Amino acid sequence: MLTLDIEAVRVFVMVAELRSFTRAADALGTTQGAISVKLKRLEDRIGSRLLERTPRSVRLSAQGAAFLEGARELISAHERAVAGLNSPPRRFGLGIAAHVAGPEVPTLLGRLHAHDPHLTIEVQLDSSRRLLDLFDQGRLDAAIVQREDDRRDGEMLARERAGWFATQGFEHRQGEPLRLAALSPTCGVRDTATRLLDAAGIKWTEVFLGGGSSAVHAAVAAGVAVAPLSYRIAPAGTVDIGGRFGLPQLPSSDVVLHSSLTDQRSRAALRVLAAAFREHREPTAAG
Repeated sequence: MLTLDIEAVRVFVMVAELRSFTRAADALGTTQGAISVKLKRLEDRIGSRLLERTPRSVRLSAQGAAFLEGARELISAHERAVAGLNSPPRRFGLGIAAHVAGPEVPTLLGRLHAHDPHLTIEVQLDSSRRLLDLFDQGRLDAAIVQREDDRRDGEMLARERAGWFATQGFEHRQGEPLRLAALSPTCGVRDTATRLLDAAGIKWTEVFLGGGSSAVHAAVAAGVAVAPLSYRIAPAGTVDIGGRFGLPQLPSSDVVLHSSLTDQRSRAALRVLAAAFREHREPTAAG
């Protein structure tokens, strides 16, 4: 009967999901060389190539696509069995800034759950400033936020480009205040945007403030306001209207992961989280 090396199967699943040997190595805390060796042994054991690797991409072979779901189930069953023996349930408080949280959040949480089924993840969405305060107070285990000007700690995850987003038909009459929607009164992006408008001598008024991402996106999509947002989380069907109306260019911002956890189990979960986060912000690459 064919038996499989669980760690080799874990490597295959990680590479397949992250589409990168580099990101898989980071997530598993190992090297690309070790990843390649384990994958080669698994393919030799199965007798089929599971991944097709080119200088620009990593993709599943037909055999790999057929094997992936069963491989995920095998890893999940293994983790549940091991967790039931020697890993007591624990909670993980994770803060994600509203200007950072995008459509990949369910994927991030799914990866963490698959990695450690006995880990209960409590997610809090808020402004970067508020989440940093909670993290510093020890009320969050980790936080993914936009870097504050006066802080240089945290693990760099990505660089976000921002713009002034509204519908194609958004109307702004000369002389009237620019109608703004903002996620939070304590949002750093809001502060930067309004400061730049003031410096440029552009009048503005807030028509939506602190209603959360759903309210802001609704206001923007309805054509009643413009919002300073990351390109990645801008509502579908909206465009950057900054150039059309002569609005000041918004600076890019660094997205960083803060955590003070040092135990092996938590650090492993954070590696998976960081790798999954980067996956949605980097071009697909084989390396």
